[in-house]
Amino acid sequence: MGGAAQVDLRGKQALVTGAARGLGASIARKLAAAGASVLVADVRKDLAVELCDELTGEGRDARFVEMDVRDADGVAEVFQELEDSGRPVDILVNNAAVDVSKPIEHLTADEVRRVVETNLLGPMYLCLETYRRMIARGGGHIVNILSTAANRTWTEAGPYAAGKSGLRAFTHTLFQEAQRDCVGIGVTGIIAGGMETPFILERFPDADVTMLQSPDIVADTVLYALSVPAGSVVGELVVVPRREPSWP
Repeated sequence: MGGAAQVDLRGKQALVTGAARGLGASIARKLAAAGASVLVADVRKDLAVELCDELTGEGRDARFVEMDVRDADGVAEVFQELEDSGRPVDILVNNAAVDVSKPIEHLTADEVRRVVETNLLGPMYLCLETYRRMIARGGGHIVNILSTAANRTWTEAGPYAAGKSGLRAFTHTLFQEAQRDCVGIGVTGIIAGGMETPFILERFPDADVTMLQSPDIVADTVLYALSVPAGSVVGELVVVPRREPSWP
């Protein structure tokens, strides 16, 4: 892309899930640099607070929001508190995700539940709370971080692929409804290939990093989706390393 897209997000509030590290932290930094007030949502409080301190030390506006996306009631409480404080979410980035890399015959029900609840139900809960409020205000943007696994899976990735392909379908539906319900709302799914982040490197410490891309590239793609003029909307973007083995 030749550098980050130029977008002025001053006066906007963004909420990024799974923002304490990796891709989420990259997205939070990019949004804050563009002028947005960033809500760093994560279950890892220490890392999230550390990121907020980094951003505020640079003169950015960031604060921690403790959130487990699997807790629908807890998600609803966060959004109600934001609404009551007069600081609703203008930009939602559903980034939080987990994986259990095991053959299906060795998976437990709890492992499957944790992956699907985090990667599919969690983003859906946040979309439900966000979208109805964006409808009422007449605008906003939702970005759902997808994966190449939403299109093409591989072994030891059953629950992850199921969650991401389900989220892609939900994102497409939400896009169509936004086109019908409110032209001021953007909905974008970003299919991201392998990144040099803890999400991959902790599970696959011997991974060839030359096959991976920087999370900053994907974060720049989020900014691009937000930079498109009001007369257009980006429904889906694909950003993968040149040597991505799971695309197309």
